[in-house]
Amino acid sequence: MTFRVETRRLLLRPFTEEDLDELHDIQRRPDVARYLLWNARSREETRTALAERVRQTAISREGDNLAVAAVHRESGVLIGDFNLEWLSAELGRAEIGFVLHPDYAGRGYATEAGREVLRIGFEEYGFHRVIGLCNGNNTPSMRLMERLGMRREGFFVQGEMLKGERADLALYAMLADEWRARGGRAGGETTAH
Repeated sequence: MTFRVETRRLLLRPFTEEDLDELHDIQRRPDVARYLLWNARSREETRTALAERVRQTAISREGDNLAVAAVHRESGVLIGDFNLEWLSAELGRAEIGFVLHPDYAGRGYATEAGREVLRIGFEEYGFHRVIGLCNGNNTPSMRLMERLGMRREGFFVQGEMLKGERADLALYAMLADEWRARGGRAGGETTAH
């Protein structure tokens, strides 16, 4: 399945090799990598990461990841990097992940893209449960998951190691039944292609 989804302000599509400069503009930033498992990346490190993301165009079995490039429709600029990873076939569980260029933060773009990634997970792949994890100090990510309608299920004090230091971990989740009860696409017009 090759996906292409247009929202009111975004185009969500697979990554291409042509995304290198704009992806590197996101991944090179220490403020972006602050709460991620990796440090700010060199151009070559971004090239390696992009090569993997270009191959992640569909989910067909447990362990697969769908890499979603979020492009600002008006400017054509790549502004975000979203993920949907199939964690467990038995449990029907996937995990959503997201990184947004800070220049586009605070305008609802992450919420717009995140809703579509959840829709893809629940409506196209049929997952039973989608979770999201983030550093317990990453307030913007926690707020995003709450805006998406995800429920905070846990907060693990010093529950993981991040770059050699103990870090808190917040766990959010949504069930397919909750997605349907919310009416699915809560806000924003979308058109799948």
